[in-house]
Parts: sequence; structure tokens; C-alpha cells
Amino acid sequence: MRRRRFLTDSTAGLAAMMAATWGRPIASAASYRGRELGADVAVIGGGLGGCAAALAALRAGRSVVMTEVTDWVGGQLTSQAVPPDEHPWIEQFGRNESYAELRRRTRDYYRKNYPLTAEARDRAHLDPGNGSVSALCAEPRAFLAALTAMLAPYASAGRLTLLLEHLPVAAEVEGDRVRSVTVRDLATGDDRVVVAPYILDATELGDLLELAGVEHVVGFESRSSTGDRSAPEEAEPLNQQAITVCFPMEHRPGEDHTIDRPEGYEFWRDYVPGLSPPWSGPLLSLTYSNPRTLEPRTLSFDPTGDASGWWTYRRVLDLENFRPGAFEGSGGVTIVNWPQNDYLPGPLVGVSAEEAAGHVDRGKQLSLALLYWLQAECPRPDGGVGWPGLRLRPDLVGTSDGLAKSPYIRESRRIEAEFTVLERHVGVEARREAEGEVPDEATFPDSVGVGSYRIDLHPSTGGDNYIDVGSLPFEIPLGALIPRRVENLLPACKNPGTTHVTNGCYRLHPVEWAIGEAAGALAAFCLDRGLSPRQVRNTPERLREFQAALTRQGAEIHWPRARPR
Repeated sequence: MRRRRFLTDSTAGLAAMMAATWGRPIASAASYRGRELGADVAVIGGGLGGCAAALAALRAGRSVVMTEVTDWVGGQLTSQAVPPDEHPWIEQFGRNESYAELRRRTRDYYRKNYPLTAEARDRAHLDPGNGSVSALCAEPRAFLAALTAMLAPYASAGRLTLLLEHLPVAAEVEGDRVRSVTVRDLATGDDRVVVAPYILDATELGDLLELAGVEHVVGFESRSSTGDRSAPEEAEPLNQQAITVCFPMEHRPGEDHTIDRPEGYEFWRDYVPGLSPPWSGPLLSLTYSNPRTLEPRTLSFDPTGDASGWWTYRRVLDLENFRPGAFEGSGGVTIVNWPQNDYLPGPLVGVSAEEAAGHVDRGKQLSLALLYWLQAECPRPDGGVGWPGLRLRPDLVGTSDGLAKSPYIRESRRIEAEFTVLERHVGVEARREAEGEVPDEATFPDSVGVGSYRIDLHPSTGGDNYIDVGSLPFEIPLGALIPRRVENLLPACKNPGTTHVTNGCYRLHPVEWAIGEAAGALAAFCLDRGLSPRQVRNTPERLREFQAALTRQGAEIHWPRARPR
């Protein structure tokens, strides 16, 4: 068979960029010998989808090698420091049991380790931060502890090998199969080859799709190719959603923690995003474009008593939940993932490694500029300016600079799949235009999971303002997880067969988890029965068998017929 080995200069350069951006190892959880590692399933990427995929394969009795470019598993929840974006029924249904377990373990972490009030400890749906974005706003380290506890028994039993701070740099391909992936240890520069019958791409940017030559899409497709009503006339591959370098911020009244004026502060202070429709004004402001109307909207900011503004939006530590004096001098902690630190000047995919590194670095500068603006120039309700008591909390994100280990990635490379989810499948208005009526949910006969979120596209590197439109509660079609050609690589993160538009509702935390769990379970199912993924999808009896297996392990693949509206 003809073998192809993909290793590009840009990928090698990316390794250096990652090392510079995310630093050297703090610790390693890996245990291995030799240059080649073998397992039943290789999961490249340890974010939410990667963890869910690994757990699904491990529960099915398979061995797994999982790699992760940072020193924390968990992706969106941990290394990117983003409290979960979830639908309103998440406590009752519309999520896999394993995702519900992650949420329970996170709450139990607080009950076991924090001085909660009796009322907070007894609350079934404890929310440590009482943030407005989610029913569970917690610190990244709490989610990390929960995920680590879920993975630990398999690592102890020798069935899970976890390689932290390892970057994929090459893939070996035989025909339509990916034989192996080479990963580079960012601490030593050593390469190791991971070999497995099934390889799952759970990287944040869909890196394996490029390395293995898997047909994929980047950025915004044209309207003629997808029919998406929100798409442009011509394809725009470099038009990708903004990244955000998040950070935890504590308020300590009466203290002064004002940082030195950051590099490039004057640029960001005066920066007005060049978007269409126009942005509301300077980016560093309490006013932003309302995602649904695009009209200017101002939220208050007052860390001493703000009950509904920017401070409480993604707050992860609310003193009301803890015994008096538990955090002496602190006014609480919030995560800053706001429109004001969405980075718009350029994308990470489709550019050189050097340019991508530059964008990440400037994204960090923007976040520090926002912090300084809040400390020194932000208007206060009393007519003054600045909140000098704000300070970074490096301990909560495991970094020296207090910023998240990696930027929040909203958009990845996406496979060209057997089935692509289009706006007319899940968008309310697009569905009405296509069919004249709107059902209760978007269903697919090959469903392997569910999700619900608006089509929420943040401002983009191509100059689009928010694209935020209503969507139906939806299912995850198995066809979107199967590449058109390649037989043994499966997407397990934000890289399934969606469009730039529908990625906007398939990219959130519980949906990424469900995608990963379905991919890991599918790999194990195929190994057990000697089938290919497309045989499972395209053989009705096998599809029903796989869907039943998913349901038995706690995956929800259909929405309840009766649910609150």
C-alpha cells in the first residue's frame, strides 16, 4: 500500500509556538516506554470531547492513549477557563449521564473542600458563583478535579495512558486509513508515535484533519455550497469566530492591584472593531452590540454590589455561598470572557504558525488591556473611574501570568462528512423558509446525542458582527461524525460535519461532550464487531444496535416528547 507521511514546516513551527504560548511542563501523568505506543483507541486532544471519548472507549473495555497539548485536561472548562454554556433544562434532561456525573462531581468538590454555608451545601443544584450564564459557574480547577477523578481509575488500572503537553506534529496514512500519529513532548522535544486502529481528532482546531489529509472545511462556506441563509455569497475561509483569552479576576475592596500599563494599551483603548453591521463603539467599554438586535447595549459593572451586570455574568465565587470570613478581604471572583476581549484582527487556522502565534500573543495583550482599563479608567456608578482592587488569580488557572492556559477556541476545521448539518435543519427561520412550519425539535434518524443552544456566532475575523439566530433543540446525526473518505478517523471536538453557521449551536460544552462520547463509543463498537463506522450508520440493524448501546450507557439521543417551553 502507498504510505503518506504528513509533516509540514508550519506544523513543526506550531510546536514551537505552543511551547512559547503555553509554557513548559508542571507535571506529567504519562507512563510509557519506548518511542511507539499502541492502544485500541488514540484520542488526540484532551478537552471536553476528548475526555468524553476516552471515557466511552474505556467503559467499553478498550485501551486508550490520550494526548493533550496543555498540562490540564478539560479544554473549554479548564485550560480555556470558560464556565459552561448550557440550555435551561440541563439539570433534568438533554445531556448524557456522564456529563451529569461531571457536574455532580464538580459540586461535590466544593462540598468536600470549601467552607460552604449549610444552605449552600444542602442545595441540590449548588452554583458556587451564582453566575448568570449557567447553573454551574465554578472555578477551572474544580472542573479539572472532577475530570481527573473520572479518568483516574482507568489510568491506575493501566488502560489509560495520558500524555500531557504533547503536540501532534505528523500522521502516517495508508490509503484511506490513518495508521499513526506522531506527538512531540513540549518539555523535551522528543517525538513518540501513537498507533491505534481508531484515531479520534479531539484537538481544539482539528489539527489531525490537516496532518492526515482528511478532507475538511475552514471558515465560512458560500451560500451556494450550503444553502445557509446566514452565509455570504462567496466562501471566506479566513473568516472565523473570534478567540478569547479568558482570565479570572478577583475584587479586593480598598486595595490597589493596578498592573503596569500593558504593551499596546493605547491601541486597544482606541480600537473600534470594523464590523458589519457596525460595532457599538470602542471595544474597551461597558457598551457592546446586543447579539440579537445589534443595537448598542450597556451593562453595569460594580464588583461591590452588581446583581445583574458584567461582574455576575460569569462569576465563579459568590461569597453568599460561603461561611463569613472564609475569603477574608475578597469580594468574589469572576471569569472575564466578554465581548470586550474577543480578539478580531486575525484567525488561527489558514495562516502560518508565526502569524497564529502573533494573534495569540495579541489576544493576551487585549485581555491585559481590558483588565487595566477596568482598574484605571472604567466608569463607576459614583461618578469616579477605575476599580484598582481588581486583581488576577493565577492560582485558579495554573499559569504565571494569570491568563488562561490557552485561548477559548470557538471554531475548528470541520470534516467533510457523510452528512452535514445545515442551517435549514436546525435554524428556526431557515426551517420555516424550507418547510413552511417549524417542528418542536430538529431530528435525525441516525441521532447519537442531543443539544440545544441558539446559533450563536461571535464577531469574526472577516468583519461580521454577531450572527445570533434562534435554533431548535437538535440531535447529533451520526453521519456528521463520519468523514466522506477516511475510514478510521473520527471527529470528537468542534470538528464534525457542521457549517460555519451551525457550528454556532454545536460548539457548546454539553454538545462537545456528547460528540466525543459518541465517537469513543463508536470506535469501541466497531472494534467489537469488526465493522466500519459507515457500515454502522448505513446498516439499519447495526445503527439501531449502536443507538441502543449508547442509550444503555446513559446517552440521550432524543429529546423528551414533553418538556417545559
